Amino acid sequence: MVKWLDNAIFYEIYPQSFKDSNGDGIGDLQGIIEKLDYIKELGCNAIWINPCFASPFGDAGYDVSDFYTVAPRYGTNEELKNLFNEVHKRDMHILLDLVPGHTSIEHKWFKESQKDEINEFTNRYIWTDSIWNVPADMGNIRGISERDGCCAVNYFSHQPALNYGFYNVTEPWQYSYNSPEVKEMREELKNIMRFWLGMGCDGFRVDMAMSLVKNDPDSIGTIELWQDVSEFLKQEYPKAALVSEWGEPDKSLQGGFHMDFLLHFGPSHYNDLFRCDEPFFSRRGKGDISGFVNKYLESREKAGEEGLICIPSGNHDMDRLARRLHGDELKIIFVFLLSMPGVPFIYYGDEIGMKYIENIKSVEGGYTRTGSRSPMQWDSTTNAGFSSASKEKLYVKIDDDVNRPTVEKQIKDDISLLNEVKKLIKIRQAESALQSKGKIEFVYAEKNTYPLAYTRTDGDSKILVIINPSVYEAKFDCKYEIGEAIYNFGEKARYSDGKIIVSGQSAGFYEII
Repeated sequence: MVKWLDNAIFYEIYPQSFKDSNGDGIGDLQGIIEKLDYIKELGCNAIWINPCFASPFGDAGYDVSDFYTVAPRYGTNEELKNLFNEVHKRDMHILLDLVPGHTSIEHKWFKESQKDEINEFTNRYIWTDSIWNVPADMGNIRGISERDGCCAVNYFSHQPALNYGFYNVTEPWQYSYNSPEVKEMREELKNIMRFWLGMGCDGFRVDMAMSLVKNDPDSIGTIELWQDVSEFLKQEYPKAALVSEWGEPDKSLQGGFHMDFLLHFGPSHYNDLFRCDEPFFSRRGKGDISGFVNKYLESREKAGEEGLICIPSGNHDMDRLARRLHGDELKIIFVFLLSMPGVPFIYYGDEIGMKYIENIKSVEGGYTRTGSRSPMQWDSTTNAGFSSASKEKLYVKIDDDVNRPTVEKQIKDDISLLNEVKKLIKIRQAESALQSKGKIEFVYAEKNTYPLAYTRTDGDSKILVIINPSVYEAKFDCKYEIGEAIYNFGEKARYSDGKIIVSGQSAGFYEII
């Protein structure tokens, strides 16, 4: 296990929108360096930066054209190396976003793969044997190359799928996932990792980690592939962290990942918390936590005690928390996020309650997701302190609301969301039971009712967490009597005749008598 993950709290940076240091309207690496002290003061000790490699940016950098070169708009390889160094000077860690499943059509590998004559890149992508033979259940590129065949795509039509083989081979043009032809791609993936780990990064968040081996309904071949990659990391870079975008911790952790994100799609019931018509964390009190808890416990059992499940505040693909939830609701959400096992991830701006920007033009394949990618709001100066560029040159439209939240305003407000998040992070870091590997037992998490209560335990330290997002008072039977509050928001819970009574819109961490 990677030891530094035990108390890690991550901050996700969307580099295009975080801080522009040179006035071109797009965030950059130097801008991130300028704001590292802010991240450190927030309490986060680790960073995940979204893709920063060379790209035509048809999908915000998830369409890579060169895995070994920083996109010029962000800076240079040397500047990224300097970012790693500056992060480490502050006793922090940083993950890069790795996109192993596809590239841009502008990648030199794909250009060589399109050629009719056989070369070292012929099998780098998934090609059928005829222009008329279209791969089932996959998009495709065809009719743009001299090579006879269709090339499968993973997401957008400009993202050809890299070839890691098929678990169930059903066509003559498909290679087994263990064949020499596709293992070359696996070795190239290791080379990319070696390059950036050697430069100083601390690991990778892996995009669409579940998608590499095709025709693999139970992920057996994909798990085996990642076991091979994780074994290489253990041998050569034992302190490197590997985080998967998979959404099924029982599979990803078996594959050797240290952590897995709960996603806004798939079976986790993550959307029941914050992003549905009646979220559990709404003050209306009409949500349901039970589906999430049941699936979470099932995943933890399959993943084993060492496996870490990440519950992010959000990311670049989700609606902002503040699209549906506001005010004290957001504070109570962070009580939950910063008291659950696994490693918390805070999406930039969520700590100040940045809004989802409605009805704005899609940028770089963002479409509806673009509203969650607006520039970070630092202060009351031009463009909220994000950039000195003219408003028209900004990468994404900025929130025009004169009352938009900013770091500057919230730092000065003792009861702001930002200061509440800081307080919660400080408490988490002071209590080992609340950190990544502390055990959890759900005390009360019933269907269609409130509150949510669970214990966190590490050695002799045991804490009862009670969370009631609804405005209505709630009570539940509890075998534990509560002592002093280590933290509370709203009124403190009270114990009477075997029941704990919880005021509306309140939350707390309590010693157990």
